[in-house]
Amino acid sequence: MTPEGILMQVMTGQGSMAEAVGDPALVLGLMGLILGLGLAFAAKKLTVPKDPLVERISGLLPGANCGGCGYPGCAQFAEAVAAGQAPPGGCLATSAEVNRQIAEIAGGEVSESVRKIALVHCNGGHSAVDAFQYHGPADCASAALVMGGQKVCAYGCLGFGDCVTVCPFDAIRMGDNGVPVVDREACTGCGKCVAACPKRIIELWPVDREVVVACSSRDRGGAARKACTVACIGCRKCEKVCPVQAITVDDFLAVIDPAKCINCGLCAIECPTGAILDNAPARPKAYIDSSCVGCTICAKVCPVNAISGELKERHSVDTEKCIGCGLCVPKCPKNSINLIGARSYQQSREFPV
Repeated sequence: MTPEGILMQVMTGQGSMAEAVGDPALVLGLMGLILGLGLAFAAKKLTVPKDPLVERISGLLPGANCGGCGYPGCAQFAEAVAAGQAPPGGCLATSAEVNRQIAEIAGGEVSESVRKIALVHCNGGHSAVDAFQYHGPADCASAALVMGGQKVCAYGCLGFGDCVTVCPFDAIRMGDNGVPVVDREACTGCGKCVAACPKRIIELWPVDREVVVACSSRDRGGAARKACTVACIGCRKCEKVCPVQAITVDDFLAVIDPAKCINCGLCAIECPTGAILDNAPARPKAYIDSSCVGCTICAKVCPVNAISGELKERHSVDTEKCIGCGLCVPKCPKNSINLIGARSYQQSREFPV
């Protein structure tokens, strides 16, 4: 008898499964067929209709499920956007254009904000002294459990690359000096590396702020320098030279306020240990046009004395000295000063008034 005939006999009550079939394997096969048909029927009946709005939004998302939006995955974020519970521009892994498309679909607006990327507040690596040889599992979390790590500096990067491992966008690699290097273009600011670092030395930082403190040590100067040759020693030279009071020394560590910083780079020039890095690829230069009335205000506010000229005569800029800080731009009453060159550097900058 065929399996179909046996199934029909059982279903019509003409016999039991055991009576209809003597082969146990065939019995199991028939049971599987019946259960499969039942599950297929139930799946069809119980299927929840998909929201076309959610599907359209999901189709634009990268599917990385990085969690940077605050939701477990892209599907949950799409549902939240469709329901009006999440901002359309909440996905950190997409471009501004994709966020704009999501906003159009969802009927919302994308707020203009500066993109943030991971910043590693340490540049010690091979410059930092080891206190002992660590032979445990090659990850930062395990190493940190052994006396806080193998470095004399209790605050610095341990160099095993937990941040590299968790990055879903391959935006972090270990540099030649033994500390992580962030790809500014690939990084989405999802924050997974921030959570993974046991030393808490990674921060999300505005991508348009090029001058950064690459140190986390809060030891006194002498102790910090013995532990790492590029450590911040709390000398306050950076604090004194900053023209906009954007940098302060707190507990022997220089801290930059990105909201105040104008990327002038003077603190990096002044830093005696190299703990402050200037990552600007190029700097614009101030240019004073013929509408200048020679009021001398620009010369007075220039922190590097790059502007000169006689009263009531057109002033000029020494481009060798000019650092492109932009302090002179808003001070000019005739709007005679412009920053020339390095446009990508100054795209999203706001000059203090």
